[in-house]
Amino acid sequence: MALSRREITKDLLQQYAEAAITTSGHVAAIVVDAARQITDELGSLGTELFEIGEAARRAGDDTNQ
Repeated sequence: MALSRREITKDLLQQYAEAAITTSGHVAAIVVDAARQITDELGSLGTELFEIGEAARRAGDDTNQ
């Protein structure tokens, strides 16, 4: 039994939609992972800056004694 033109069109549109949704999902996952990595790096920078400040404070305390 042959498929009607309407059914072929429906199947085509369904495949287009599925491809677009899948691609959007992949792109969203990439963006979310990049945001997570950026947040992690900024947190590491904050920790390092805090440690540098503490070391400078301790060095200043040592020279004042």
